[in-house]
Amino acid sequence: MLLVEGTGSEIIEGFRLRGLLHPGQNSQVYEVVEVTSNRHFAMKLLLPENARNTEHRKFLFHEALVGKEMSHPNIIRIVKVSRSLVTPFIVMEFFPAGSLRARLLQKNTEFIEQHLQSILKQAATGLAFMNSSGWVHRDVKPDNILVNASGDVRLIDFALSCRIVTGLAKIFHKKQAMGTRSYMSPEQIRGQPLDGRADIYSFGITCYELATGRPPFRGLSAQDLLQKQIMEKPVSPKNYNSNLTDDYCNIVMHMLQKKKEDRPKDFHDVLMALRSIRIYKEERKPADGEGAVGR
Repeated sequence: MLLVEGTGSEIIEGFRLRGLLHPGQNSQVYEVVEVTSNRHFAMKLLLPENARNTEHRKFLFHEALVGKEMSHPNIIRIVKVSRSLVTPFIVMEFFPAGSLRARLLQKNTEFIEQHLQSILKQAATGLAFMNSSGWVHRDVKPDNILVNASGDVRLIDFALSCRIVTGLAKIFHKKQAMGTRSYMSPEQIRGQPLDGRADIYSFGITCYELATGRPPFRGLSAQDLLQKQIMEKPVSPKNYNSNLTDDYCNIVMHMLQKKKEDRPKDFHDVLMALRSIRIYKEERKPADGEGAVGR
């Protein structure tokens, strides 16, 4: 890490740190400027105490590996990887936006209602591309969907992504159960072979939460929550938001089927369904001066 005297600006391998975008337990994301071009990017940098940690480095570089394979307008673009033993990082396109989790925490329901159909279609399009490229995201949730003020979407965080296992390999394939408990599919919890339908389940929970302000399952403990994901049938989203259409609730419930064979077969089916329905019975009109998002 190079400190430029008199400026207080840190430069790491040709990128000047400007400001912290997202603090994390194991890494931090900064806005950075490439010194030679003056272009803005985002840098995910392992914390100093984790720089030589084998596990944290593995997840960071795996995220970069998967991201570099993805070239899609709704998936964050990875542009550089550094395997430095002091300052390991990945550099991504700069997308100045918060996550859908931030919008939920801020109770920004007006924005979510106005943009939800476009947001879901964009996220489903990105996930369709990712699955068709042979990857399961494995951590689809509001935290990993960025959306800017115009409603443009980027999928992020591929640290847990895994290859779709096909054919005879399924017989011998067993993975450690990893993910976020509130969004994990039953087969993911069991460590079974995964395909895109695991992401569809997680996306269904995300759709449920964005439309109601709460996930379908809550547990008294981590084990209780996982048990509900495996066994308990969720109540319809309209129980928590009476303004939701039956068509939307039916799509969400279809994605939340416990057996993957009972869900939509892929995100192309999800997209077809989303394009043919309305989410709300009565849709909120944009405020004066705010453009409507195409549906």
